[in-house]
Amino acid sequence: MVWSSSRSFPRAILHIDGDSFFASCEVAKDPRLRGKPVITGKERGIVSACTYEAKRLGVKRGMRLFEVRRLIPDAVILPSDYETYSIFSARMYEIVRRYTPSVEEYSIDECFADLGGMRRVHKMSYVQIAEAIKKDLERELGMTFSIGVSATKVLAKIGSKWKKPAGLTVIPLSDAPQFLKQTPVGSVWGIGPNTTNFLRQYGVRTAQEFAERSDAWVRAHLSKPFHAIWHELRGELVYELEEGRETYQSISKTKTFTPPSRDAHFVFSQLSKNVESACIKARRWKLASSHIFFFLKTQDFKYHGCELRLSHATDVPHDILGALKEHFPGIFSVGGGPSSGGRAPLYRATGITLLKLQSVDSLQLDLFGRALETADARDVFGRVDEIARRFGKHTVFLASSLQARRFGAPASTRQGAPRRGGHLGERGDTPERMKVAFKGETARKRLAIPSLGEVG
Repeated sequence: MVWSSSRSFPRAILHIDGDSFFASCEVAKDPRLRGKPVITGKERGIVSACTYEAKRLGVKRGMRLFEVRRLIPDAVILPSDYETYSIFSARMYEIVRRYTPSVEEYSIDECFADLGGMRRVHKMSYVQIAEAIKKDLERELGMTFSIGVSATKVLAKIGSKWKKPAGLTVIPLSDAPQFLKQTPVGSVWGIGPNTTNFLRQYGVRTAQEFAERSDAWVRAHLSKPFHAIWHELRGELVYELEEGRETYQSISKTKTFTPPSRDAHFVFSQLSKNVESACIKARRWKLASSHIFFFLKTQDFKYHGCELRLSHATDVPHDILGALKEHFPGIFSVGGGPSSGGRAPLYRATGITLLKLQSVDSLQLDLFGRALETADARDVFGRVDEIARRFGKHTVFLASSLQARRFGAPASTRQGAPRRGGHLGERGDTPERMKVAFKGETARKRLAIPSLGEVG
């Protein structure tokens, strides 16, 4: 196997992953919980996150809470406090930026960082810088982090998962084959179950076996994204850090709702709300999309969706919803079978991604004038955007989003019996910080201050 460089680190990319991040934030807020099986997701009735103490006792993400209580009667089950989690996340990014300005905020509990050129600044090796970052994160945030260091983002991701929790794994290019031999190909970032099964049919079971395939073989059997992963596994940096951008290649909007529902009108309303939000962002950046991908996520964390090509690029939700209405019923019904009594599964989230974005200034008129209709609709939504700037986001919204914006899931679709303490929104399922509003705060405008309990 030929690697791209004989040096150990032509680039030093870090991947930083918060261990059981949501549950760890709860422990950091209340140290009395340290060492206990802590679980978040009370408001949904399923496990959203859990500490390693809970995992060791058999708790898994997505497990029903009544099963958790039967397994661990003394488990600490809390509602998810995403406002506080986002505060911890922002502080994580700030700490990493002390050591390098090149930070990609990949998700609420993950980030990438490029240490290239920072050895001279800090008078430390790349590994020493990674150790210093880890030490500061754990000391100041009160939780553990797992870090991978290597020459590419895909290899760094393998490193951060290598030893959890609280691991620091360095993968020089000279040692990468030894790590890849022990990594199942399905565990590589970006390779899903379908591609894993496809590769297994050709005898590719480990990341190393995939990396050893020829360029011609990869091009002949796999699409462009997997060719990029193949390069990254071989130590060739393809995925540059996205540190902040002048424009977007895609725009995604996803929303989880509670409780889960199998009501088709309600689930489509949630999808419609995401489409509106995605188009608002596209118009803000003066972008339009000609391809879209939408998905529905079931209560047991399975995804069903499809990619659609539009007749013309648009930033108008009507155009996108028109295409979705044709395909939504087929996607919604996936999963219904004899075991479910022929009913659709319970859904807990919807998502939309606008792909192949282009500037609205570069759009061309089409033969049948659809782009002209979109231009007229764009003027209407320009007025809607003006109203939003003056009176608040979503002051005006589509009728198809009404159920999602004004009502909870229909009572007839709620899973199981009502939870003790009442339905979602009552105090028993509300994070402590959300019960308190400081002077000047509103439901949408909040200070970046978490609740750390009360002083007696």
